[in-house]
Amino acid sequence: MNRLLLLQIFLTVGVYIFAQSSDLPFRFALVTDTHIGSSTSEEDLSRTINDINSLSDIAFVILSGDVTEFGTDEELMTAKKLLSGLRKPYYVIPGNHDSNWSESGTNSFKQIFGGETFGFEYGGYKFLGLASGPNMRMGPGQIPRENITWLHEELCETNMETPLIYINHYPMDHSLNNWFEVLDALRPYNVKLMLCGHGHANRPLNFEGANAAMCRSNLRANDTYGGYNIITVSSDSIILQERLVSGETLLPWVCYSTAERPKWIVNPPRPDDSLNEENHFVKKVWSIEEKSDIGGGMALEDDLIIYTNTDGEIKAATTSNGRNVWSYQTKGKIYSTPTVYKGVVWCASTDSCIYGLNVRSGKLLHKLKTDKAIVSSPVCVENKVIVVGGDGHCRAWRVDNGLLVWDFDSVRNFVVTRPLIDDETLFFGSWGNEFYAIDSHNGSLRWKWSSGQTNRMFSPAQVWPVESHGRIYLVSPDRYMTVLDKKTGKVIWRYSDTENRVRESIGISENGNTVYAKTMEGKIIALDATVPLRSVNWISSGENMGYELAPTSLVEKKGLVLVPTDKGLIYAYRADNGSYLWKYRISDALITMILPADNNEIYVSAMDGKLLKLKLNYP
Repeated sequence: MNRLLLLQIFLTVGVYIFAQSSDLPFRFALVTDTHIGSSTSEEDLSRTINDINSLSDIAFVILSGDVTEFGTDEELMTAKKLLSGLRKPYYVIPGNHDSNWSESGTNSFKQIFGGETFGFEYGGYKFLGLASGPNMRMGPGQIPRENITWLHEELCETNMETPLIYINHYPMDHSLNNWFEVLDALRPYNVKLMLCGHGHANRPLNFEGANAAMCRSNLRANDTYGGYNIITVSSDSIILQERLVSGETLLPWVCYSTAERPKWIVNPPRPDDSLNEENHFVKKVWSIEEKSDIGGGMALEDDLIIYTNTDGEIKAATTSNGRNVWSYQTKGKIYSTPTVYKGVVWCASTDSCIYGLNVRSGKLLHKLKTDKAIVSSPVCVENKVIVVGGDGHCRAWRVDNGLLVWDFDSVRNFVVTRPLIDDETLFFGSWGNEFYAIDSHNGSLRWKWSSGQTNRMFSPAQVWPVESHGRIYLVSPDRYMTVLDKKTGKVIWRYSDTENRVRESIGISENGNTVYAKTMEGKIIALDATVPLRSVNWISSGENMGYELAPTSLVEKKGLVLVPTDKGLIYAYRADNGSYLWKYRISDALITMILPADNNEIYVSAMDGKLLKLKLNYP
């Protein structure tokens, strides 16, 4: 037997052994954007499950986000029930529709599906999937900080030569605030493919040199049948084919070679803090970086700053240097902004409880139970702590002994805001298209207002409403500013400016005579609150913020309007005429609160777990 023939036999056997040991080729299904809760979604997913079950060569299924339309517990349970009929292993991650409007603060997704990330190996390949956000606040996608931490831990245990497929609901581009954190983490690894949904279409993509693909929605839309993608991984290629649930597999729409590693772009552009070096109005005093998101705001009490994170912790740090003083662990993610009243920190958690902690020590004083996750923020008045829960109830408890004072049980859908409170009335909106005025003494309904919208995504829910001269001001995703009579709920005026579209971010001047609103075009509009008519004082000039969605409140301090953005920047404009002054980069994520303090200091928190103390030189 000659040497050439021996070599040929050896190579053939070697390839066969490799194929057997690594299970190549193999096929899996990528199902995405099922949107359970929308019109045909349940039937479309049921058809897909039946079709996949009929295909013996599908090894497993990946669902890459937007499993539901609104992220409700009911929608999630419906999806889980349908998927229980799948006779294949499946792995699932949430998309923006699962997390942005989640009544459970995304806790239910983790409980129902076992997590919001996945990592597994099959056929010699490593598969990694992360959540996309945005969690609970409208803005660009934002991979949660705890998911980024998890990714680094998974990669540390992964051989750099192992072929890897990465999955997210979003593309790894500027539609995600922190896309670059993932790409930079993956660069040393043997990435063969990145998969996403979100765009409801099949589309070849490339992320800084890595092959990628966006996949179609499972929904039928205007067609007779919905569909998904079958992905075939072989020793030299990865092939994507659309599969219609009518039983037809279409020709491949993209084929990628797996022979080489990604040809990564060298030194791609990245966000940086260089603009901060040119800003002579702002000086950073200290900063904190959590290992999870900061989804709520902060509270000040003497020399302590109180804040929370999505690891479920309520924390206190010193205002002098940011050193941790105490930490209290709850059993759910926290998106609530704490408040301090008579020496007690009050804060709600998605574990369905409200906690009362000693502000100096963090010792638990009160734990008040409700029937569902809470993502709203408590307020205190007249020795009562009042919380609007996720269970349709608005409750008041005594702060000294935790006894229930009253219970209003007719809130439609869940509440995410911090209510506006005075000595008599509590004002808040819900994700049920309604805005409420509740008597703070006895919990009776004073009045209720609705715009008439039936789409719950247009609800006046995120806005922290403000009050001036007997009028309540609010903005909502239907692009309207609405002004209501404080006593009656009667509409005083309601207006949608198509050139300056408001959404969910509003604020009020220190003297209460001017109301500010941020527009989606990245401008600020200032309105005269002393008159019962729509009267515009100014629209900001100079540098604007670009397309903007962050619902966080604006604040005014010493003649400056300080504006949070969904991309980690704060902007400052003159309060008298709206002219641009400066901007400062806090992070890569949505700003969750700007909290002014004494001595020209402010505290700023961001969704990616950063909290900064800044010193301002006011012009």
